[in-house]
Amino acid sequence: MSPIADVAEVSVTRPPLTADEIDAAAKRISDIIEPTPLQYSPRLSAYTGAQVYLKREDLTAVRSYKLRGAYNLMVQLTPAERAAGVVAASAGNHAQGVAFACRAMGVRGRIYVPTTTPKQKRDRIRVHGGEFVELIAVGETYDAAAAAAADDVARTGATMVPPFDDPRTAAGQGTIAAEFLEQLGTAPDLVIVPVGGGGCLAGIGTYLRERAPRAGLLGVEPAGAGSMTAALVAGAPVTLPEIDPFVDGAAVRRIGDLPYRAAASFGGRVVSHASLPLLIATEIPTGTASFRMMQVDEGAICTAMLDLYQNEGIIAEPAGALATAALAEIDIEPGTTVVVLVSGGNNDVSRYGEIIERSLVHRGLKHYFLVDFPQEPGALRRFLDDVLGPDDDITMFEYVKRNNRETGAALVGIELGATDDLASLLHRIEESPIQAERLEPGSPAYRYLT
Repeated sequence: MSPIADVAEVSVTRPPLTADEIDAAAKRISDIIEPTPLQYSPRLSAYTGAQVYLKREDLTAVRSYKLRGAYNLMVQLTPAERAAGVVAASAGNHAQGVAFACRAMGVRGRIYVPTTTPKQKRDRIRVHGGEFVELIAVGETYDAAAAAAADDVARTGATMVPPFDDPRTAAGQGTIAAEFLEQLGTAPDLVIVPVGGGGCLAGIGTYLRERAPRAGLLGVEPAGAGSMTAALVAGAPVTLPEIDPFVDGAAVRRIGDLPYRAAASFGGRVVSHASLPLLIATEIPTGTASFRMMQVDEGAICTAMLDLYQNEGIIAEPAGALATAALAEIDIEPGTTVVVLVSGGNNDVSRYGEIIERSLVHRGLKHYFLVDFPQEPGALRRFLDDVLGPDDDITMFEYVKRNNRETGAALVGIELGATDDLASLLHRIEESPIQAERLEPGSPAYRYLT
């Protein structure tokens, strides 16, 4: 674990949401949303030494918690607003919640999604909304879709249904906390919540501060889209210059104003970690009303997704496994009670190839090299015999100059039998007459060639 340094306090402001509003939301949505299970996890409990419970929001009718906020907002619309219809922007899950609510309430809606939204999510939006919903794909990010949706509202007078930056949406998301407190029968020591736009964090955190004030709260962002971290460091929401869209359900360039104000009111700590500003603590205080933020590498998220699938049979999307992935990065006091939100299960099966790839790279089992093979017979055989270890496997072999395979380097992907085998592989490459250059993950050459 890395050290913590440069601690500064986050200013505490008046919270923009109340637990009473969340309790009222719970009553509103109870006629359409069944409580989701709070499932004890023997594997994660044994791994951490804590008592770990998974809040299974992947088991809602739309396979994510987003239905809670969408329905709580829409059920409060006036007859005139319902007649004018609704508009929403979403990376996929909020869109399904809005679509479900549109069909259930008989309200017309137009939903804007990024062109990068997985096909599985688009198909489910159409299924849930039926004839009541028009699906429009625009731009490559959530922010582009949000801009198109805002333009629609300005032109048509329809009502926007925000995915996170609205008190009605955040109150709906906060009903998750009301549920697990009742299911658990006591206050947990720590609650781990994924953070994208921040509405779920705002709702759950607000409810815990009033109804279970000693519970610790940990928000988790993907490393490639840390908009809440950036906002809390800067003291206001900021727009990130770029994001990694892989964790599509949490890849938001700018945190919402309401979620930011809510998180700032929780009284967390800003911590500088190396050159990257983070709100993080490797040892998470529990039972002390602490609030921390941390970021998790996308490869670690993929590993958590695979572990959930292979061990618990849980199909989690990247954002759905975000909170669970944090358990491998933190130290938790043994015996404490931890609630982890599995926020969504809308994962496209076609993505599993990339998920496995990212997990292998994260675990140090997959490496790529540019290899200059001598233009003579037997060069590849010597590489196999002299460089590869007994448990190593070539998973990719492709000449970079595809129009002339007699010259130029080859891109070679090697999967190791164990992480510790890398040092010996690099030593054998150094001793070999064949020239090979390792591609560092994250480098421009790595991103371009792999």
